[in-house]
Amino acid sequence: MPIRIPDTLPAFETLVHEGVRVMTETMAIRQDIRPLQIGLLNLMPNKIKTEVQFARLIGASPLQVELTLVRVGGHKAKNTPEEHLLSFYQTWDEVKHRKFDGFIITGAPIETLPFEEVTYWPELEQILDWTETNVHSTMNVCWGGMAAIYHFHKVPKHPLKEKAFGVYRHRNLAPSSVYLNGFSDDFQVPVSRWTEVRRQDIEKVPELEILLESDEMGVCLVQEKRAKRLFMFNHVEYDSTSLGDEYFRDKSAGIPIKLPHNYFPHNDDTLAPLNRWRGHAHLLFGNWINEIYQMTPYDLNEIGNGVTR
Repeated sequence: MPIRIPDTLPAFETLVHEGVRVMTETMAIRQDIRPLQIGLLNLMPNKIKTEVQFARLIGASPLQVELTLVRVGGHKAKNTPEEHLLSFYQTWDEVKHRKFDGFIITGAPIETLPFEEVTYWPELEQILDWTETNVHSTMNVCWGGMAAIYHFHKVPKHPLKEKAFGVYRHRNLAPSSVYLNGFSDDFQVPVSRWTEVRRQDIEKVPELEILLESDEMGVCLVQEKRAKRLFMFNHVEYDSTSLGDEYFRDKSAGIPIKLPHNYFPHNDDTLAPLNRWRGHAHLLFGNWINEIYQMTPYDLNEIGNGVTR
């Protein structure tokens, strides 16, 4: 089954062009099944680009998924038209009465700030607490992952001397994990961050298990079994050009930036990069959605009551 998104969302045409199966709301009404309810709390400045990245991965599932776009209410987006936000987004206040099978919290370009200095931190803490009762499973990505693991377990983030930037080899530490079904032992993941979460801090929390790790970049993916949370500190959702876009943006602005590691062929930024992580990105999200489908209650109202299939 395809992903269900509003007919007029800009991502619709992009996904159709890429061959991702999408369903109009009109078509979805005709099907007598319960679609999975997935919420996307989009904290990125360019919300339209981020919508496409996550909708692409969610839409590859054979299940029907209804995607709800959510934003924090106390923060004004600088790089997304207000008309787009009003047409396609709901604030958390507008959806907090609902239950979701899955909920994604994206990254945000504010890594160097202490969490408590982020203007919308109080609201985000409320949202994270709300996921414990209103969401079956959460996927927290990059800064969103660091924020969530700090909020729930006080695992700190540490500043890096220079930006971790490029495509790096990672190891599969838990081949039997339901989230890593089909993963290779060794694979590549895009990395773009100024901070890190360290293994020694994670190992102090018995509920946490490290699933993916890089010898060079450290911890990538952590699972919290009891609460059905995933913390992803890198960017498997990135487009082929995302790292290049960041590189050329900073270069044009005169900001010191190194070539992204292992990204441009022969380290030549005039050559188009090859995407070597797409398959594993689809595997991760496909496995996550499949696990949600297998375990979430059929009755959405039972989410948060300790009921599973």
